[in-house]
Amino acid sequence: MALAYLVMVLDVWTIVVAAGSGRRFGGPKQFVALAGRPLLAWALEAAAEVSTGVVVVVPADRLEHLARLRPQLPGIDAVVAGGATRSESVRAGLAAVPATAGIVAVHDGARPLADRAVFRRVIDAVASPDGAAGAIPGVALTDTLRSNDGSVVDRDTLIAVQTPQAFRADALRQAHRDHREATDDASLIEACGQRIEVVEGDPANLKVTVPSDLVVAAALLAERDATGPAPHADDRPGAAAREDGEMADHDRTEPIDLRVGNGFDIHRFSDDPERRCVLGGVEIPGVPGLEAHSDGDPVAHAVAEALLGAIGLGDLGSHFPDTDPAHAGADSMALLGEVVARVADAGWQAVNVDCSVIAERPKLAPHRDEMTRRLSDVVGAPVSVKGRRAEGVGSLGSGEAIVALASALVARR
Repeated sequence: MALAYLVMVLDVWTIVVAAGSGRRFGGPKQFVALAGRPLLAWALEAAAEVSTGVVVVVPADRLEHLARLRPQLPGIDAVVAGGATRSESVRAGLAAVPATAGIVAVHDGARPLADRAVFRRVIDAVASPDGAAGAIPGVALTDTLRSNDGSVVDRDTLIAVQTPQAFRADALRQAHRDHREATDDASLIEACGQRIEVVEGDPANLKVTVPSDLVVAAALLAERDATGPAPHADDRPGAAAREDGEMADHDRTEPIDLRVGNGFDIHRFSDDPERRCVLGGVEIPGVPGLEAHSDGDPVAHAVAEALLGAIGLGDLGSHFPDTDPAHAGADSMALLGEVVARVADAGWQAVNVDCSVIAERPKLAPHRDEMTRRLSDVVGAPVSVKGRRAEGVGSLGSGEAIVALASALVARR
Protein backbone atom coordinates (compact mmCIF):
# COMPACT_ATOMS: atom_id res chain seq x y z
CA MET A 1 0.00 0.00 0.00
CA ALA A 2 1.42 3.39 -0.95
CA LEU A 3 2.53 5.67 1.88
CA ALA A 4 0.48 8.53 0.46
CA TYR A 5 -2.67 6.41 0.76
CA LEU A 6 -1.84 5.34 4.31
CA VAL A 7 -1.31 8.94 5.40
CA MET A 8 -4.52 9.96 3.66
CA VAL A 9 -6.64 7.41 5.56
CA LEU A 10 -4.90 8.16 8.89
CA ASP A 11 -5.78 11.47 10.50
CA VAL A 12 -2.51 13.30 11.20
CA TRP A 13 -2.64 15.90 13.97
CA THR A 14 0.26 18.06 15.09
CA ILE A 15 0.84 19.49 18.55
CA VAL A 16 2.96 22.64 18.42
CA VAL A 17 4.47 23.17 21.86
CA ALA A 18 5.05 26.86 22.60
CA ALA A 19 4.55 26.94 26.37
CA GLY A 20 8.06 27.86 27.50
CA SER A 21 8.94 31.01 29.43
CA GLY A 22 11.97 31.83 27.23
CA ARG A 23 14.28 32.26 30.23
CA ARG A 24 17.49 31.98 28.18
CA PHE A 25 16.03 34.18 25.46
CA GLY A 26 15.01 36.91 27.89
CA GLY A 27 11.26 36.58 27.28
CA PRO A 28 8.61 34.51 25.52
CA LYS A 29 10.40 33.98 22.21
CA GLN A 30 7.44 32.27 20.53
CA PHE A 31 5.76 35.64 20.01
CA VAL A 32 8.71 37.76 18.88
CA ALA A 33 8.82 38.97 15.29
CA LEU A 34 10.72 36.98 12.68
CA ALA A 35 10.69 38.34 9.13
CA GLY A 36 7.57 40.36 9.87
CA ARG A 37 5.57 37.54 11.51
CA PRO A 38 5.43 36.02 15.00
CA LEU A 39 8.05 33.29 15.38
CA LEU A 40 5.29 30.80 16.19
CA ALA A 41 3.57 31.47 12.85
CA TRP A 42 6.40 29.84 10.90
CA ALA A 43 6.17 26.58 12.87
CA LEU A 44 2.38 26.55 12.59
CA GLU A 45 2.45 27.10 8.84
CA ALA A 46 4.63 24.05 8.21
CA ALA A 47 2.53 21.90 10.56
CA ALA A 48 -0.75 22.95 8.94
CA GLU A 49 0.50 21.94 5.48
CA VAL A 50 0.74 18.26 6.44
CA SER A 51 -1.87 17.89 9.18
CA THR A 52 -5.59 17.26 9.48
CA GLY A 53 -5.55 19.58 12.48
CA VAL A 54 -3.12 21.55 14.65
CA VAL A 55 -3.18 22.11 18.43
CA VAL A 56 -0.99 24.88 19.82
CA VAL A 57 0.08 24.87 23.47
CA VAL A 58 0.99 28.20 25.10
CA PRO A 59 1.53 29.40 28.69
CA ALA A 60 -1.72 29.94 30.57
CA ASP A 61 -0.94 33.63 31.03
CA ARG A 62 -0.47 34.04 27.25
CA LEU A 63 -3.83 32.74 26.06
CA GLU A 64 -5.23 36.25 25.76
CA HIS A 65 -2.12 37.46 23.94
CA LEU A 66 -2.35 34.58 21.47
CA ALA A 67 -5.99 35.41 20.86
CA ARG A 68 -4.93 38.90 19.79
CA LEU A 69 -2.32 37.42 17.44
CA ARG A 70 -4.69 34.79 16.03
CA PRO A 71 -5.17 36.57 12.65
CA GLN A 72 -1.40 36.27 12.09
CA LEU A 73 -1.22 32.59 13.08
CA PRO A 74 -2.25 30.12 10.38
CA GLY A 75 -3.90 26.74 10.70
CA ILE A 76 -4.80 26.58 14.40
CA ASP A 77 -7.64 24.20 15.28
CA ALA A 78 -7.32 24.31 19.07
CA VAL A 79 -5.43 26.32 21.69
CA VAL A 80 -4.69 24.94 25.17
CA ALA A 81 -2.73 26.09 28.20
CA GLY A 82 0.55 24.33 28.87
CA GLY A 83 1.92 22.88 32.09
CA ALA A 84 4.98 23.31 34.25
CA THR A 85 7.07 20.88 32.14
CA ARG A 86 7.33 20.01 28.47
CA SER A 87 5.71 16.61 29.03
CA GLU A 88 2.78 18.22 30.87
CA SER A 89 2.34 20.62 27.96
CA VAL A 90 2.34 17.80 25.41
CA ARG A 91 -0.27 15.94 27.48
CA ALA A 92 -2.43 19.05 27.51
CA GLY A 93 -2.16 19.22 23.73
CA LEU A 94 -2.78 15.50 23.36
CA ALA A 95 -6.04 15.83 25.28
CA ALA A 96 -7.29 18.18 22.54
CA VAL A 97 -6.39 15.78 19.71
CA PRO A 98 -9.46 13.82 18.50
CA ALA A 99 -9.61 10.08 19.16
CA THR A 100 -9.80 9.58 15.36
CA ALA A 101 -6.18 10.67 14.93
CA GLY A 102 -3.93 7.85 13.77
CA ILE A 103 -0.66 9.77 13.86
CA VAL A 104 0.36 12.62 16.14
CA ALA A 105 3.36 14.81 15.39
CA VAL A 106 4.94 16.96 18.11
CA HIS A 107 6.85 20.07 17.09
CA ASP A 108 8.62 22.88 18.96
CA GLY A 109 7.14 26.31 18.35
CA ALA A 110 10.70 27.69 18.54
CA ARG A 111 11.77 25.81 15.38
CA PRO A 112 10.58 28.11 12.56
CA LEU A 113 12.57 26.47 9.75
CA ALA A 114 11.22 22.92 9.78
CA ASP A 115 9.81 22.47 6.27
CA ARG A 116 7.24 20.14 4.78
CA ALA A 117 9.93 17.63 3.78
CA VAL A 118 11.02 17.02 7.41
CA PHE A 119 7.39 16.57 8.49
CA ARG A 120 6.79 14.15 5.63
CA ARG A 121 9.81 12.01 6.49
CA VAL A 122 8.79 11.43 10.11
CA ILE A 123 5.12 10.91 9.25
CA ASP A 124 5.88 8.48 6.42
CA ALA A 125 8.20 6.46 8.67
CA VAL A 126 5.34 5.87 11.11
CA ALA A 127 2.65 5.39 8.44
CA SER A 128 4.60 2.58 6.76
CA PRO A 129 2.98 -0.88 7.24
CA ASP A 130 6.06 -2.03 9.15
CA GLY A 131 6.76 1.41 10.58
CA ALA A 132 8.08 2.16 14.04
CA ALA A 133 5.96 3.54 16.87
CA GLY A 134 7.74 6.84 16.42
CA ALA A 135 10.15 8.66 14.15
CA ILE A 136 12.57 11.49 14.89
CA PRO A 137 14.76 13.64 12.62
CA GLY A 138 18.46 13.63 13.40
CA VAL A 139 21.52 15.42 12.06
CA ALA A 140 25.20 14.55 12.35
CA LEU A 141 27.33 16.49 14.81
CA THR A 142 30.23 18.53 13.45
CA ASP A 143 31.94 19.75 16.65
CA THR A 144 34.64 17.82 18.48
CA LEU A 145 33.07 16.44 21.65
CA ARG A 146 34.48 15.62 25.06
CA SER A 147 32.88 14.12 28.15
CA ASN A 148 32.94 15.87 31.52
CA ASP A 149 36.12 14.03 32.47
CA GLY A 150 37.88 15.46 29.39
CA SER A 151 37.99 12.31 27.28
CA VAL A 152 37.14 12.54 23.57
CA VAL A 153 33.70 11.23 22.55
CA ASP A 154 33.26 9.60 19.14
CA ARG A 155 30.85 11.98 17.45
CA ASP A 156 30.16 9.44 14.69
CA THR A 157 28.07 7.51 17.21
CA LEU A 158 25.93 10.54 18.09
CA ILE A 159 23.29 12.69 16.41
CA ALA A 160 21.44 15.87 17.34
CA VAL A 161 17.70 15.22 17.59
CA GLN A 162 15.20 17.73 16.23
CA THR A 163 11.45 18.15 15.93
CA PRO A 164 8.94 17.51 14.43
CA GLN A 165 8.69 14.00 15.82
CA ALA A 166 5.82 11.73 14.73
CA PHE A 167 4.18 8.85 16.61
CA ARG A 168 1.36 6.39 16.37
CA ALA A 169 -1.37 8.12 18.33
CA ASP A 170 -2.15 5.08 20.49
CA ALA A 171 1.53 4.60 21.35
CA LEU A 172 1.98 8.24 22.30
CA ARG A 173 -1.11 8.27 24.52
CA GLN A 174 0.01 5.06 26.24
CA ALA A 175 3.54 6.42 26.76
CA HIS A 176 2.19 9.53 28.46
CA ARG A 177 -0.02 7.41 30.71
CA ASP A 178 2.81 5.09 31.75
CA HIS A 179 5.77 7.48 31.94
CA ARG A 180 5.28 11.04 33.09
CA GLU A 181 8.42 13.03 32.27
CA ALA A 182 11.17 13.10 29.62
CA THR A 183 13.06 15.66 27.57
CA ASP A 184 11.20 14.55 24.44
CA ASP A 185 8.34 12.22 23.52
CA ALA A 186 10.57 9.70 21.76
CA SER A 187 12.18 8.95 25.13
CA LEU A 188 8.75 8.17 26.61
CA ILE A 189 7.96 5.85 23.70
CA GLU A 190 11.27 4.01 24.14
CA ALA A 191 10.63 3.69 27.88
CA CYS A 192 7.56 1.65 26.91
CA GLY A 193 9.74 -0.72 24.89
CA GLN A 194 8.57 0.67 21.53
CA ARG A 195 10.84 1.25 18.53
CA ILE A 196 11.91 4.70 17.35
CA GLU A 197 13.24 5.24 13.83
CA VAL A 198 15.70 8.02 13.02
CA VAL A 199 15.17 9.80 9.71
CA GLU A 200 17.16 12.51 7.99
CA GLY A 201 16.89 15.88 9.69
CA ASP A 202 17.80 19.30 8.36
CA PRO A 203 20.86 21.25 9.60
CA ALA A 204 18.95 24.49 8.94
CA ASN A 205 16.14 23.43 11.29
CA LEU A 206 17.58 25.36 14.21
CA LYS A 207 15.87 25.96 17.53
CA VAL A 208 15.70 29.63 18.57
CA THR A 209 17.10 29.69 22.10
CA VAL A 210 18.96 33.01 22.47
CA PRO A 211 18.44 36.34 20.65
CA SER A 212 21.32 35.74 18.24
CA ASP A 213 19.51 32.63 16.97
CA LEU A 214 16.74 34.94 15.75
CA VAL A 215 19.21 36.79 13.56
CA VAL A 216 20.48 33.50 12.10
CA ALA A 217 16.90 32.33 11.47
CA ALA A 218 16.10 35.56 9.64
CA ALA A 219 19.16 35.11 7.39
CA LEU A 220 18.24 31.48 6.65
CA LEU A 221 14.66 32.47 5.81
CA ALA A 222 15.92 35.19 3.48
CA GLU A 223 18.20 32.71 1.74
CA ARG A 224 15.38 30.17 1.44
CA ASP A 225 13.07 32.78 -0.05
CA ALA A 226 15.73 33.72 -2.59
CA THR A 227 16.70 30.20 -3.63
CA GLY A 228 13.69 28.02 -2.80
CA PRO A 229 13.80 24.95 -0.55
CA ALA A 230 17.33 23.63 -0.19
CA PRO A 231 18.14 20.16 -1.61
CA HIS A 232 20.21 17.67 0.36
CA ALA A 233 23.51 19.17 1.40
CA ASP A 234 25.64 16.88 -0.76
CA ASP A 235 23.61 17.71 -3.87
CA ARG A 236 23.45 21.45 -3.40
CA PRO A 237 24.94 23.26 -6.41
CA GLY A 238 28.16 25.00 -5.52
CA ALA A 239 28.17 23.67 -1.96
CA ALA A 240 31.91 23.11 -2.17
CA ALA A 241 34.32 25.95 -2.67
CA ARG A 242 35.79 26.48 -6.15
CA GLU A 243 39.25 25.14 -6.86
CA ASP A 244 40.71 28.56 -6.13
CA GLY A 245 39.20 28.40 -2.63
CA GLU A 246 36.56 31.07 -3.23
CA MET A 247 32.89 30.45 -2.52
CA ALA A 248 30.66 30.39 -5.59
CA ASP A 249 28.64 33.59 -6.06
CA HIS A 250 25.29 31.83 -5.73
CA ASP A 251 26.30 30.47 -2.31
CA ARG A 252 27.02 33.86 -0.85
CA THR A 253 24.53 35.24 1.67
CA GLU A 254 23.90 38.95 1.95
CA PRO A 255 25.28 40.34 5.22
CA ILE A 256 22.73 40.90 7.97
CA ASP A 257 22.07 44.60 8.54
CA LEU A 258 22.13 45.28 12.29
CA ARG A 259 22.04 48.58 14.18
CA VAL A 260 22.40 49.49 17.87
CA GLY A 261 20.74 52.42 19.61
CA ASN A 262 20.93 53.87 23.13
CA GLY A 263 18.16 55.55 25.10
CA PHE A 264 18.15 57.71 28.23
CA ASP A 265 15.41 59.28 30.31
CA ILE A 266 15.20 60.91 33.73
CA HIS A 267 12.19 62.12 35.73
CA ARG A 268 11.98 63.81 39.11
CA PHE A 269 9.44 62.61 41.66
CA SER A 270 6.36 64.86 41.75
CA ASP A 271 4.71 66.53 44.73
CA ASP A 272 1.31 66.07 43.08
CA PRO A 273 -0.55 63.37 45.06
CA GLU A 274 -2.68 62.63 41.98
CA ARG A 275 0.30 61.55 39.88
CA ARG A 276 0.79 57.78 39.46
CA CYS A 277 4.21 56.12 39.37
CA VAL A 278 4.38 54.06 36.17
CA LEU A 279 7.47 52.06 35.19
CA GLY A 280 7.56 49.81 32.14
CA GLY A 281 3.79 50.07 31.83
CA VAL A 282 3.25 48.87 35.42
CA GLU A 283 1.68 51.14 38.03
CA ILE A 284 3.70 51.00 41.26
CA PRO A 285 1.54 51.53 44.35
CA GLY A 286 2.67 53.53 47.37
CA VAL A 287 5.22 55.61 45.45
CA PRO A 288 4.86 59.23 44.27
CA GLY A 289 4.41 59.79 40.57
CA LEU A 290 7.02 61.38 38.31
CA GLU A 291 6.94 64.84 36.79
CA ALA A 292 6.31 64.72 33.04
CA HIS A 293 4.03 65.93 30.26
CA SER A 294 2.95 62.30 29.68
CA ASP A 295 2.41 59.69 32.40
CA GLY A 296 6.17 59.95 33.08
CA ASP A 297 7.27 56.36 32.45
CA PRO A 298 11.07 56.66 32.07
CA VAL A 299 11.50 52.96 31.20
CA ALA A 300 9.13 53.08 28.24
CA HIS A 301 10.71 56.39 27.17
CA ALA A 302 14.27 55.03 27.28
CA VAL A 303 13.28 51.94 25.28
CA ALA A 304 11.56 54.13 22.69
CA GLU A 305 14.61 56.42 22.47
CA ALA A 306 16.91 53.42 21.93
CA LEU A 307 14.75 52.08 19.08
CA LEU A 308 14.53 55.49 17.41
CA GLY A 309 18.26 56.10 17.82
CA ALA A 310 19.19 52.75 16.33
CA ILE A 311 17.87 53.76 12.91
CA GLY A 312 18.38 57.52 13.11
CA LEU A 313 14.76 58.60 13.59
CA GLY A 314 15.59 61.29 16.13
CA ASP A 315 14.49 61.41 19.74
CA LEU A 316 11.15 60.86 21.43
CA GLY A 317 10.51 64.57 21.87
CA SER A 318 10.72 65.22 18.13
CA HIS A 319 7.91 62.73 17.54
CA PHE A 320 5.79 63.54 20.60
CA PRO A 321 6.71 67.09 21.75
CA ASP A 322 5.72 68.12 25.26
CA THR A 323 4.29 71.32 23.78
CA ASP A 324 1.48 69.33 22.17
CA PRO A 325 -1.61 69.23 24.41
CA ALA A 326 -2.64 65.99 22.74
CA HIS A 327 0.16 64.22 24.60
CA ALA A 328 -0.70 65.56 28.05
CA GLY A 329 -0.91 62.56 30.40
CA ALA A 330 -0.35 60.19 27.47
CA ASP A 331 0.14 56.47 28.08
CA SER A 332 3.87 56.00 27.45
CA MET A 333 3.36 52.37 26.43
CA ALA A 334 1.02 53.57 23.68
CA LEU A 335 3.73 55.99 22.57
CA LEU A 336 6.22 53.12 22.61
CA GLY A 337 3.85 51.10 20.43
CA GLU A 338 3.71 53.98 17.97
CA VAL A 339 7.52 54.10 17.90
CA VAL A 340 7.65 50.35 17.18
CA ALA A 341 5.23 50.90 14.29
CA ARG A 342 7.37 53.73 12.87
CA VAL A 343 10.49 51.60 13.15
CA ALA A 344 8.68 48.82 11.26
CA ASP A 345 7.50 51.29 8.60
CA ALA A 346 11.15 52.23 8.09
CA GLY A 347 11.96 48.56 7.41
CA TRP A 348 13.41 47.51 10.77
CA GLN A 349 12.47 45.31 13.71
CA ALA A 350 13.83 44.90 17.24
CA VAL A 351 15.97 41.88 18.08
CA ASN A 352 16.22 42.63 21.81
CA VAL A 353 16.37 45.55 24.24
CA ASP A 354 18.22 45.74 27.57
CA CYS A 355 17.18 48.37 30.11
CA SER A 356 18.71 49.47 33.44
CA VAL A 357 16.72 51.50 35.96
CA ILE A 358 18.68 53.53 38.52
CA ALA A 359 16.59 54.46 41.55
CA GLU A 360 16.59 54.33 45.33
CA ARG A 361 12.84 53.71 45.22
CA PRO A 362 10.71 51.80 44.45
CA LYS A 363 12.08 48.24 44.61
CA LEU A 364 11.81 46.81 41.11
CA ALA A 365 12.08 43.10 41.94
CA PRO A 366 8.36 42.58 42.73
CA HIS A 367 7.36 44.23 39.44
CA ARG A 368 10.19 43.28 37.09
CA ASP A 369 8.57 40.21 35.51
CA GLU A 370 5.40 42.13 34.70
CA MET A 371 7.41 45.04 33.30
CA THR A 372 9.43 42.66 31.15
CA ARG A 373 6.30 40.96 29.84
CA ARG A 374 4.49 44.18 28.97
CA LEU A 375 7.49 45.79 27.31
CA SER A 376 8.28 42.63 25.32
CA ASP A 377 4.68 42.41 24.11
CA VAL A 378 4.74 45.99 22.82
CA VAL A 379 8.23 45.85 21.31
CA GLY A 380 7.70 42.42 19.75
CA ALA A 381 11.09 41.23 21.01
CA PRO A 382 12.67 40.36 24.37
CA VAL A 383 13.10 43.33 26.70
CA SER A 384 15.08 42.78 29.90
CA VAL A 385 14.88 45.14 32.87
CA LYS A 386 17.47 45.45 35.64
CA GLY A 387 17.35 47.59 38.77
CA ARG A 388 20.32 49.49 40.22
CA ARG A 389 20.76 51.79 43.22
CA ALA A 390 22.79 55.00 43.16
CA GLU A 391 24.33 54.21 46.56
CA GLY A 392 23.47 57.61 48.02
CA VAL A 393 25.27 59.59 45.32
CA GLY A 394 23.65 62.82 44.09
CA SER A 395 19.97 63.43 43.43
CA LEU A 396 19.44 59.81 42.39
CA GLY A 397 21.02 58.54 45.62
CA SER A 398 18.82 60.82 47.69
CA GLY A 399 15.72 59.45 45.98
CA GLU A 400 14.77 62.62 44.10
CA ALA A 401 14.56 61.07 40.62
CA ILE A 402 14.62 57.93 38.51
CA VAL A 403 16.90 57.30 35.50
CA ALA A 404 16.40 54.65 32.82
CA LEU A 405 19.03 53.59 30.29
CA ALA A 406 18.32 51.28 27.36
CA SER A 407 20.24 49.63 24.52
CA ALA A 408 18.39 48.22 21.51
CA LEU A 409 19.56 45.87 18.76
CA VAL A 410 17.52 46.09 15.55
CA ALA A 411 17.72 44.20 12.28
CA ARG A 412 16.50 45.12 8.81
CA ARG A 413 13.24 43.28 8.07
